Amino acid sequence: MRARFWFLAALAGVVSAGVLLAVAELFALLVARDGSPVLAVGSFVIDIVPRWAKEFAIEVFGANDKLFLLASIGLAVVVAAALAGVLQLWRRPLGDVLLVLAGALAVAAIVTRAAATPLAWLPTVLGTAAGVVVLELLVRRLARWRADARGAAAATPGDPSASDAPRASGPASAPDSSCASVDRRGFFVLTAAAALGAAVVGVGSRVVAVATSSIDGIREALKLPSPRSTVTVPEGAEFDIEGLSSLYTSNADFYRVDTALTVPEIDPATWSLRVTGMVDEEITLTFQQLIDLGLDEYSVTLTCVSNEVGGGLVGSAKWLGVPVRTVLEKAGVQQGADMVLSTSIDGFTASTPLTSLTDEGIDAIFAVAMNGEPLPFEHGFPVRMVVPGLYGYVSATKWVVELKVTTFADDEAYWTPRGYSAEAPIKFSSRIDTPRVDKQVPAGPTKIAGMAWAQTVGIERVEVSIDNGEWQPATLSAPVNEDTWVQWFVDWEATTGTHYLAVRAVNKAGELQVQERAPIAPDGSTGWQSTLVTVV
Repeated sequence: MRARFWFLAALAGVVSAGVLLAVAELFALLVARDGSPVLAVGSFVIDIVPRWAKEFAIEVFGANDKLFLLASIGLAVVVAAALAGVLQLWRRPLGDVLLVLAGALAVAAIVTRAAATPLAWLPTVLGTAAGVVVLELLVRRLARWRADARGAAAATPGDPSASDAPRASGPASAPDSSCASVDRRGFFVLTAAAALGAAVVGVGSRVVAVATSSIDGIREALKLPSPRSTVTVPEGAEFDIEGLSSLYTSNADFYRVDTALTVPEIDPATWSLRVTGMVDEEITLTFQQLIDLGLDEYSVTLTCVSNEVGGGLVGSAKWLGVPVRTVLEKAGVQQGADMVLSTSIDGFTASTPLTSLTDEGIDAIFAVAMNGEPLPFEHGFPVRMVVPGLYGYVSATKWVVELKVTTFADDEAYWTPRGYSAEAPIKFSSRIDTPRVDKQVPAGPTKIAGMAWAQTVGIERVEVSIDNGEWQPATLSAPVNEDTWVQWFVDWEATTGTHYLAVRAVNKAGELQVQERAPIAPDGSTGWQSTLVTVV
């Protein structure tokens, strides 16, 4: 009997937590859309997660790392809620205290987020109150049911559960079995109603919040002016080889790695960029003022510091934007500055060397379009930074709202105290796209092909070794520019069996790609990619 009531108490706790979250989501929809406790706590977890956990999540789950985080938080909520229910049955009001503590922590996570609105705390407070009330109602009924059941067991001769309750002293203590029946029925009816209501209200509120967002329509209707200049793609810039990555990565396939648990939705009409710090004059630009500075098209390959040797966290796109140096010139950079701290609307910061933003030979831009359309939401709409030659965590700030001209000595960015270097130039690399280790190759003529990149410098040549043999030069595609990756291939007469393939690159400065393996932290991986393929 005891185990059954502990289980039902745990169920009551889980249902009460569901009510807490559902009511919070409802009021977040009505009064403060940034007041969702789940999303706030998730964002907080992202901020405090250790480096090894972040690397593990990206390596194992890739673009689904945030889905994994939400699932993990959901599991933790279920366990904690079940514990609250058990504590409430065991010794009131410990369960209530646990729910209130969880709500308080969620409120703290909400109000400390960047750009939290004045009423962001209210949904969680109201949700916590509702959760406590439901927990009280459910556990009180459960406790009465248990008391009646114990009394009935004590009054039944030979009942093995009688030892779980005090003995009755006489006929006057005999329980009314109808009371236990009423409390049992009431518990299950109330539990079912609360669970169903929480599911309908919680899911419905989240769906309505997404459906009623007007930003999607605003993005679709946004008309950007034609660029003053466009990218010329030379003949021979792209090979037609099955399994080889495209010269330009589609927006849908472009990798996404950032700290935003939910994608910010920003109306270009309300967006603005502040330039502060070591400047002659602090300025604020609206979206219209930014694009009025003049748009140009740029071809740039981006790379994430979390990209392992041979990995896929790299992609190339045509970007439409305004040079960052143009904006900095309007503010007037003061002597002594050597870094620009860019800030996203979600609080993420990146530390970019000032020279990378002001050098006329580097196309560092505020991008507003990607591959012929306004930036996708998950890639920074309405404005993000794109800086050739630097890993994204020190340069590619999405949803950017502020630049602070400063020094590396005075300020540090989001990932610096988490074990990553404050400055992180991209380490040039090469990879094999085809043949793949998980795909058998038919014997006969085939092609070994892949990609190579050395942003701001360019690739001079790529070499391939088969079965530890001599390095043979690959055929390179015609480069678009030094900021865009190139394709390469080697013709191969594949023979039956298992073969070992390796690739390396040389950049236009004459430097050989680093052979020694290094992890992604603190400033990017190194090593020659090698793979085994099976020919049948």
